[in-house]
Amino acid sequence: MKIAIVGAAGRMGRKIAELAEGSDVCVVSKIDTVEGYDSEWSADVEGVIDFSFHTAVAPSIEKAAAQGIPYVIGTTGLTPDEQARVDAAAKKIPVVQSGNYSLGVNLLLELVRKAAETLGPAYDIEITEFHHKHKKDAPSGTALMLAKAAAAGRGATDDFVYGRHGVIGERPEGEIAIHALRGGSVVGDHTVMFAGELERVELVHKAQDRAAFAAGAIQAVAWAKGRPAGIYNMRNVLGFDPS
Repeated sequence: MKIAIVGAAGRMGRKIAELAEGSDVCVVSKIDTVEGYDSEWSADVEGVIDFSFHTAVAPSIEKAAAQGIPYVIGTTGLTPDEQARVDAAAKKIPVVQSGNYSLGVNLLLELVRKAAETLGPAYDIEITEFHHKHKKDAPSGTALMLAKAAAAGRGATDDFVYGRHGVIGERPEGEIAIHALRGGSVVGDHTVMFAGELERVELVHKAQDRAAFAAGAIQAVAWAKGRPAGIYNMRNVLGFDPS
């Protein structure tokens, strides 16, 4: 399968290109604004993986929709308008969109949902994420996915708290909070804490290499080829959610 990488000069773009060598997926176009990279993908491209910046996603996916090319989005931090344009494109092509493409994180989502359902509101939920100092958006897309999984397990809304400051009063029951840490070269650490009166349960995922995400994105673009139009996630790709 011949693919294009949008954001090919970035950390994830370079890792995807590296892993694709010798596989059934062949990178024929490397799109980026950096000198030495392609400005557009070639006519023989059969799928696109996008790990660029949020402002670049909408025009690229609209081009793919016009050409009938499957699209995989790993870029996070999209604005509501940008997401609406992605949703519109997904009416024409298969789109896989996820805040994280690793097997471990997608398994963690299932564990978090089940834990939230089982432990109930008596256990306070706090989520921390730690990434390298170059990451531009906060909280991470993965942290948001984990918070949504916890909320789904409880049957709660996505009304999250992002950090705390000042005199805020006692923690209300049912609150789900997300905290973002940045520093050094951390690839990505995520912890979901369920804090009860007598015990604490922590579910943790630590990424050791970006290859875990790159491999998942490559798997996703191959999976998307030939699928009906619509928005899918990595849990669909892995078979956790077969819909």
